[in-house]
Amino acid sequence: MDSLKDAHGQVILKYYNKERSFDVVEREDGYINVDEGADLYFAEYKDWYKHEKEAIKYAKGRCLDIGCAAGRVLLYLQKKGMYALGIDSSPLAVKVCKFRGVKHVRVMDISDIGSLRGGKFNTIIMFGRNFGLFGSMKKAKILLKKLYKITFPKALIIAETREPYITDNPVHFKYHNWNRKRGRMPGQLRMRVRFMQYSTPWYDYLYVSKEEMKNLLKGTGWKVERFINSDKYKENGLYIAIIRKIKK
Repeated sequence: MDSLKDAHGQVILKYYNKERSFDVVEREDGYINVDEGADLYFAEYKDWYKHEKEAIKYAKGRCLDIGCAAGRVLLYLQKKGMYALGIDSSPLAVKVCKFRGVKHVRVMDISDIGSLRGGKFNTIIMFGRNFGLFGSMKKAKILLKKLYKITFPKALIIAETREPYITDNPVHFKYHNWNRKRGRMPGQLRMRVRFMQYSTPWYDYLYVSKEEMKNLLKGTGWKVERFINSDKYKENGLYIAIIRKIKK
């Protein structure tokens, strides 16, 4: 990846070097949002959200962390004596992971997940709202089938996302309606991350309601086992789904 396109990685590297940094998210309709500071990517377990602490208890066996950022989940699992491989499309994020002592991490986009070699996994982890990396219903179904092939029977996906409809912002409702008119899921964002002079390419990111997630999983070999709501659920609709691999 061209260094000027690795805005997310720059945010992580700056914070690692003790400089103030944050992701600026630009949506295709011009809406701008400044995310919380990069400290979340580096949070120690004691500082994790309550729903994350509850969800990570489900992790077992060989784990794959998709969108690993600065490696907080990987480092936690390593300390537990578990094998954990992290992937991230950002070369700088992967570099920071290595600086911090992550043993197994590589640069890889989620779209290339089917090319992973070296053994199957028991647990797929997608913290940080990374269910959104599936991008669209069509792409999600393709990638979920790829994950099916690289996981053991009864494997789990531990994935965080948010309910797109829990908002009082009319700009978001307008965007949802625009998506419907274009044949897209209402919570399907076309966006890019910016920081200083850096900006990622435009990409799709997917927020789904719980019912939408259940429908999306049909026919993929995966089924929701339970939902874990964030303690901030009423405010922003954040939740984690525990998704179980089933026989097709």
